[in-house]
Amino acid sequence: MPSIRPLSPELQKNAIEKLNEVPSKLDDDIAALREWIRQQPHLKARTEDQFLVNFLRGCKFSLERTKAKIDRFYTLRTKYPEYYGGHNMDVDKTLEIFKLGTIILLPRPLNDNGPRLALIRMAAYDPDKYTFQEVNRASALMQQIMLDEDDVAIVNGMISILDLANVTTGHFLQMTPSFAKKMTVFQEEALPLRPQGIHFINTPNGFETIFNMIKPMMSKKQQGRLYVHGSKWEALYKQIPKKYLPVEYGGENGSIPELLKEWEQRILDHRSYWEEENNYGTDESLRVGQPVDFESLFGLQGSFRQLNVD
Repeated sequence: MPSIRPLSPELQKNAIEKLNEVPSKLDDDIAALREWIRQQPHLKARTEDQFLVNFLRGCKFSLERTKAKIDRFYTLRTKYPEYYGGHNMDVDKTLEIFKLGTIILLPRPLNDNGPRLALIRMAAYDPDKYTFQEVNRASALMQQIMLDEDDVAIVNGMISILDLANVTTGHFLQMTPSFAKKMTVFQEEALPLRPQGIHFINTPNGFETIFNMIKPMMSKKQQGRLYVHGSKWEALYKQIPKKYLPVEYGGENGSIPELLKEWEQRILDHRSYWEEENNYGTDESLRVGQPVDFESLFGLQGSFRQLNVD
């Protein structure tokens, strides 16, 4: 008996119309994916119905793209746990960073039946005390919980608002080209959470350098979903009405301390999940066919291959 959360009527309609979901075929799609995982000697992946259907939805029910994403998801987390979490996650340290409020997921989606909104406040962490790499691991922990629980984000995608008020040179120096590529590749090739837009607000001097470094690493489609507003809040409000921001930003979409408290509990509730994650991953020595060329994937030499996501 499949254990898949039923979608709300609005989300089910979106899944059918935008993601090519055919509810009567779900069982067959999941069974095909589970059989493929079983046949991969290098891959130990979760095979619960909900986990697999989330990846299928994130790949618009293309079986081949779904296989590639699941493989990349575990391959990258096994190879680079310091960036993406996964094996031996230090939940206490990550929770400490999470409480700073660098990343906040807002309860009401855009227009109430649109993408999940994430507010990212870069200056909330001290770059002398923490690295952006550590902050990214806290983000990975939240992303995993969203993968497990957030049908809105999985079906409708994500919009991020990056508030760069009060960022320092110390923050920028942590965004190296190598780290930026690792972040971009994981977001586009491994995560089934489809980014629908990134809005930059309160951009400081020097931002252009970072922006011009990261933009070419993204697919053409994602490049077209980047919006730089400077300090023009009205330009942001035209695409994301003010009421969908937290009360601290003059909106009606939750208060930051309350949202952090609620998420802290969700993270604690997932502690056993992270212990279980040590059972999953990849063993490259058992991979059939061509090994993963990590140098090509992340190397700083040559052109960065374009990724095709939606």
